[in-house]
Amino acid sequence: MAADPQSKLQLVQRHIRAFPDFPKKGILFRDICPILKDPAALTAVIDLFEEHVRKSHPEVDLIVGLDARGFLFGPLLAQRLGVGFVLVRKKGKLPGATVSVAYDLEYGKAEAEVQDDAVSPGQKVLLIDDLLATGGTLYAACELMKQQQAQIVGCMVVIELLELNGSDKLKPHSLFSLVQY
Repeated sequence: MAADPQSKLQLVQRHIRAFPDFPKKGILFRDICPILKDPAALTAVIDLFEEHVRKSHPEVDLIVGLDARGFLFGPLLAQRLGVGFVLVRKKGKLPGATVSVAYDLEYGKAEAEVQDDAVSPGQKVLLIDDLLATGGTLYAACELMKQQQAQIVGCMVVIELLELNGSDKLKPHSLFSLVQY
């Protein structure tokens, strides 16, 4: 396993595949599946996230992962940090009482939800997902955390698509991305 952060980042970058015209013509899809398939690449992602959190957000109480690929990285990071993990799911996927927020997608609307007792007021949360494009889903998750009266300490993604300006939608919350295109 690569020891220094730059080597880890290069390993991660080598494991991101590009698929032109998926899921529709004109879209260049960034695929993280090779990261998940390679233990060293997955470890590098979690190492880089952990280093960032320990340096920039040592006070975090919970990692909040977004449906569904935030579930792949979030629990591993939470375990490393010794904190809890919370799911933000698509509407109708969680049992019990939930809190939800509607948000706009490129072609339509969606709703995200969290169990109403998943986050306590004042808890410091860090949101995580695989990719930031336009920012709609991550913004909705931030709104859910505000409804829960959580303190959002930041957002993290593996990949950020810079030309879509999704980080603008997240302000004033900070965004940390490993790879930018």
